[in-house]
Amino acid sequence: MTNRSNHSFSCIVAMDDKRGIGKNGRLPWHLPGELRHFKTITERTANPNQVNAVIMGRKTWESLPDKFRPLPNRLNCVLTRNKSYPLPSQVIMAADFERGLELISQELQGRLNEIFIIGGAELFQQALQSPSCQKIYLTRIFHDFACDTFFPEITASFEKTLESEALAEIGVKYVFQEYSRRKK
Repeated sequence: MTNRSNHSFSCIVAMDDKRGIGKNGRLPWHLPGELRHFKTITERTANPNQVNAVIMGRKTWESLPDKFRPLPNRLNCVLTRNKSYPLPSQVIMAADFERGLELISQELQGRLNEIFIIGGAELFQQALQSPSCQKIYLTRIFHDFACDTFFPEITASFEKTLESEALAEIGVKYVFQEYSRRKK
């Protein structure tokens, strides 16, 4: 896969003990600290004149609670092959990952800070194969939620560069980790 937009991007995901990321089209856990972490990472910019973008598949879009669609303070891009899929006017629609990257770069010329891939499984698979994927923000949840959707294996192309102290909510422990692409 080539990245014609020439903009690097990161994946951000929470997964359980078995790499599960979803169940029945929803997040199978509710961890407010994890949600705050996601919001902080995907909204923060070094420059207040810049904006971050999030790319997600249609099913991930549909899994977001209505009150959070589109995700505020970020440019949202939804991937769908259905050209008549109803999306708010401020949300970018793209038929595929590459086109999504191009449209975001065009829309935010000079104002783009960072692009985050936020799911689902098929999109994560594509993203991790791209050399433009430079970082993975991973929340590792120490519990098995019997998920039906999974995050791909993290290959040796990435190395863990950061891990938080263990946190716990509703009796569930988790840590925030960051993986960076190894330099060749």
